[in-house]
Order: sequence, then C-alpha cells, then structure tokens
Amino acid sequence: MTRNAVRVFLSLTIPLFLVAVALIAPADAAQAVRLQYRTSAPGATTAQAEPWFRLHNDGTTSIALNQVKIRYYITGSETYRFACSWAVVSCSTVTGQFVAQAGGAQFLEVGFTSGTLAPGTNTGDLQLRFYRADWQNFTQSDDYSYGAQTSYGNWDKVTVYVNGQLAWGTPTGSTPTDPPPTDPPPGNSQGVLFDDFSYTNSADPRLSQRGWTVRSSSGGPGVPGATWSPSAVTFPGGLLTLDSSTNGTGSGTVQTELSTSARKFREGTYGARVRFSDAPTSGPDGEHIVQTFFTITPLNFNMDPNYGELDFEYLPNGGWGEPGNILYTTSWETYQAEPWQAVNTHTEERTSFSGWHDLVIQVSGGRMKYYVDGRLFADHGDIYYPETPMWIMFNQWFIDLQGGSTPRTYRQQVDWVYHSKGEVVPPATVVSRVNAFRTAGTAFQDTVPAS
Repeated sequence: MTRNAVRVFLSLTIPLFLVAVALIAPADAAQAVRLQYRTSAPGATTAQAEPWFRLHNDGTTSIALNQVKIRYYITGSETYRFACSWAVVSCSTVTGQFVAQAGGAQFLEVGFTSGTLAPGTNTGDLQLRFYRADWQNFTQSDDYSYGAQTSYGNWDKVTVYVNGQLAWGTPTGSTPTDPPPTDPPPGNSQGVLFDDFSYTNSADPRLSQRGWTVRSSSGGPGVPGATWSPSAVTFPGGLLTLDSSTNGTGSGTVQTELSTSARKFREGTYGARVRFSDAPTSGPDGEHIVQTFFTITPLNFNMDPNYGELDFEYLPNGGWGEPGNILYTTSWETYQAEPWQAVNTHTEERTSFSGWHDLVIQVSGGRMKYYVDGRLFADHGDIYYPETPMWIMFNQWFIDLQGGSTPRTYRQQVDWVYHSKGEVVPPATVVSRVNAFRTAGTAFQDTVPAS
C-alpha cells in the first residue's frame, strides 16, 4: 500500500443493512437469486432507457454483492453512457459498463463494490438509466432485455451471475459461455517472470542478480521510526518469509519488504501463492498489521496522474477503523499526502484469510480483475487502470502500535511469484504453469523486457 494511505480507509462508509459479510457460497440452491424488473421509461423510442431492478435472495446463505453481475442485453453497437439515479444500497456502490458482443450486440453489466444480501431480503430499488453518448433518441423496443412493464415483476430476460456462474435468467444467444475462461492462444505472452524463492538468505547475491531488492531504507508506510530490516527477510525451505516485529515502540519496530528492482510490469497477469497469518509466531496478539502482495509506481508529485497501484492487503486484526480481519483489493489512480486526498476504488471481505492462497491479478483492456483461489474477488477499471510500468512488491508493516513492551512477531510467507506480460492467464492456468516450471526443475526465469 502507498505511503500515508492509512487515512483513506478511515472514511469508508457502508450502508447499515449491508454490514454483515459472509463467506461466498456457490450459486446453487442455497443461493436462490431472483431478479425483478420494471421501467420508468416504457416508450418504444426514448432519450434514455431506465431499467429498474430489485435483486432478491430467496436462498439460505448470504451473498456478497461484489460477486454479483447483472446483465441487461441491448441490440446495436451505439456508444452509451451509464448512470445510477438512486439506489437503496447507495449509488456509490453500483457500477456499470457496456460489453460488446458478437453480431453488433452488447450488454450493460451492473456490479457492486461492496455490501451483502442476506437470505430473505432484497436490494430494494436500483434505479438505473443509460443514454446515447450523443444524446440522440434511440429505439429500445428491440432490446432483448427490454419490457414495457411499469411495476415490478420477475424478469428472466435480464441475467444474474454470482461468483461467475449463471444464477438467474436466460442470456441472449450472442452471450459467450461465462465462465470458465479458456486458455489464451499460445504465444500471447511477451515475457514471463517466475521465481520460487530458492535463496539462502537476504544477502544471497542471486537476489540482486535476478532483479530483487530487499528493503533497508527508512520511511513509510507504517510506524514512524520503524526500520526495514533485510535480516528479517529469510527463505527457509524455499519460502520468502517476512518476519515483522515490535516491542511497542517505533524504534523497536521492524518491518519487511521485497521488491523487484526494475519497473517493467504493467499489463498482463500477476500471480503469487501467499500465506497470511492471523496470529503472531511469538508474543501477544492484537497489532494492526498489513500483509501484502501488490504493484506500484512512485508518486512523483501530489496527485500525479501517472501514479498507479494494485493491492492485495490483509489485515488480520483490523485497523483503519475495522474491528476484525479483512482482505482488501484496492486500485489507485493517485493521491496526495498533505492534506490527504486519495483517488482509489476498493473491494473487501470481512472474514479470516489465514493460510495459503493463490492470488491473481489480470490487467487488460481497461480492467483489473482480482482472484483469490480461482474465485473472482473484484473487478475494477476506468480511471484506476495503470498508465505506467510498476514494481512488484511484498511487504508486512504496522499501521500503528497497541502498546505493551513484550516483543511480538508476525509472519507472512510467499511460495512463488509469476507474471506474464501482455497475456490474460486464467488463475488455474497460472498454477499449472508454475507446476510445470517446478517439474522441469526451473527455479527462476525472467524474460520480461525492460519497459
């Protein structure tokens, strides 16, 4: 996470009825999703279409709304603009994008950045609209998903996907199978980085030869006065191990970081197998610690438009106003430190992620898709798409200190890291490629060209 980024999360707000976030279950009978539709602009020709939705959960398990996509199918390839007029769940949590389909068709895909739909409840009104970019009238009566009904009723010509699986409705024939994704055609990659971290210690000369830097310089993020210690970065059993510790004082706090030396990573697929930990390896628990896998550019000046950052951040004990464990994915456009101002978007889940996880970020076509263990966790884009090359980093640092002088140490570990430049690689394929490297006895490869 970027330096001084602590404050942005203090301003997070969530509608009260959406605060309970549960583990994601498959889109099966336990998650009986139902969509109701009406329109407030029923005319065959209109200046703007106004589809309104209510999404119901008739099942027995909660649904995290950031795993839900609603698709409204449109005839024609005109350029449209999306807007949310009003929503019970807050328009600030509602997203919309237009996705082109074969045969000159397209669909409006509506998503959510946060919130949970409990069993037996519905979202309430989602009052949406879209219009042509040139504000010309258009015919909506030939759109597959359009209906002239002005009161809510079940509507199966609008589809709902939960965790990537069709959960409601009948898609138009032009809709591609969704998912699983297919492997990209061979030869798409413009270079690959793979490392399984088979090093002796942080002073191993192969680290710098292979383009890694173990941080020793002072500064943020984290506790003022803390040091970044190379000696606390070790590689037991071929695992990158970050041991961060504190005795309750800034001068007695050690933080850890490993970074690529070169900024040459932007579009493509990033993957790492990371072990998050809820409890310290020694000493009392309770510190607000951040365990990470991310990409980042330098901020050359306040609100630098060329800044970029894509984060996985796990807070096992909360922090930034959160009371318990939470996993964030955050995509950054830019920020300034003083006075604090940030431009970012984030998705989060409030549950324990202790243990090993395969983390993947796909950066392509204006979108950043974050996966956890093969499950789509977040889909960001728009102004948050990175414009310039980035570093790849892992670090573990303290947001603040909870007091007490008994030393305590927290551990984050990384099994491997992978990047394919310019190629969208499905999460399962990332893992199979890593296994192929290991079967062949390849501990390291870097064919990614300098940017």
